[in-house]
Amino acid sequence: MPPLAVWLALIALITAAATWCARRYALRGNLMDQPGDRRSHQVATPRGGGISIVLVVLAVGIYLMSRDTSFRALWIGFLPGLLIVAGIGWWDDHRPLSPWLRLAVQAVAALMLAAGAGWHSGHWLPALLAFGTAMVLVNVWNFMDGINGLATTQAGLTALAYAGLLAGEWRWLALALLAGCLGFLPFNFPNARIFLGDVGSGALGFVLAGLAAAALTTMPPVTAPLLLIPLCAFLIDAGFTLAGRMLRGEQWWSPHVGHLYQRYSRRFGHTAVTLVYMAFGSISILLSLAWPSTTWAATLLIVALTYVVGGTLWVLLRRGWRD
Repeated sequence: MPPLAVWLALIALITAAATWCARRYALRGNLMDQPGDRRSHQVATPRGGGISIVLVVLAVGIYLMSRDTSFRALWIGFLPGLLIVAGIGWWDDHRPLSPWLRLAVQAVAALMLAAGAGWHSGHWLPALLAFGTAMVLVNVWNFMDGINGLATTQAGLTALAYAGLLAGEWRWLALALLAGCLGFLPFNFPNARIFLGDVGSGALGFVLAGLAAAALTTMPPVTAPLLLIPLCAFLIDAGFTLAGRMLRGEQWWSPHVGHLYQRYSRRFGHTAVTLVYMAFGSISILLSLAWPSTTWAATLLIVALTYVVGGTLWVLLRRGWRD
């Protein structure tokens, strides 16, 4: 491997060039997200730019798989699964599909990741966790991709945290995802010249699920719950908002602007809200990396406290928005 800084800079530059090409393609093909009552942007903006991150991560993943014979089964489950999730997202960016068809295809990809995790570990529990994690994160990143820079920065921060928890070639994949996000970010934040699109948001969630699956098979069980901390902000906002919509009998799968980040972005702007989420995510990274491996109970306690604090902030901010 070349020096880390050079390697990351090269991936970021390649991603930036690919994003520029994706933007030109979207403009020529009129792949535009139009503003509306259920959108958080005010001008028509090209979509599908996340294909650049997907292509870079796939290329790096194939290279790393050729070097990593010990994790071959997990790679075989992960890489085709990523291609499937990105493929259905790319299709949806061109011609909107039924949410149930997308969910079914995502389930196939999650099953592939689960099969790889189970085959590698020889146990059913990592397979079950890999399937659930993939289904949750693919859709959470899709739900939370609504304002400039938010989904990309949170994916990059989570990848950075996971890079500190992983070992071997999967650590390099986490760093590749971080570099890809950094290469895409100038096109999406603070002003959006192109959006991730479904191809990018779903793929980001699936890559993070793959990294989590790899970590679960290598980390000591006492530290495994730390994988939840970097996901705190997204899981709380998406989870609470989704639960509320279900309880109110709404069509929870339809587009909306009911997330906390969407409501506050209309008041304070995209940049301010994304920076607040970045600050919360940075604190989460410090917790996940600095927490000593003591006991299972202590690790569960710090994870639970993180989510209690995050949930309390969500409730207080939600009330403040209503007032």
